Amino acid sequence: QVQLVESGGGLVQPGGSLRLSCAASGSIASFYAMGWYRQAPGKQREWVATITNVGFTGYAASVKGRFTISKDNAKNALYLQMNSLKPEDTAVYYCNAQAPAIAWGQGTQVTVSS
Repeated sequence: QVQLVESGGGLVQPGGSLRLSCAASGSIASFYAMGWYRQAPGKQREWVATITNVGFTGYAASVKGRFTISKDNAKNALYLQMNSLKPEDTAVYYCNAQAPAIAWGQGTQVTVSS
């Protein structure tokens, strides 16, 4: 069973940046894909971004151009660089892996507020 642990969340002002990290217990080079999801209070969990084992990436329309997903196979780590943050980006952010079994992290809170 793959274990995923997110970090890097926090409070940031609108227009600011944060970098989320996800540490995996297994070799992510063998994973089919990894991604980030988020869940705002009172809303369903939504997809944010995905990166495949060969490096193809995809983004939700709401974050495209502002967020960048990347991974470091040597460190077994997944990242999400978030720039130009908006209050509507406030949510708990979850790391996801298709290893091929689906695994989730426990989440990290991101709050965008002045």
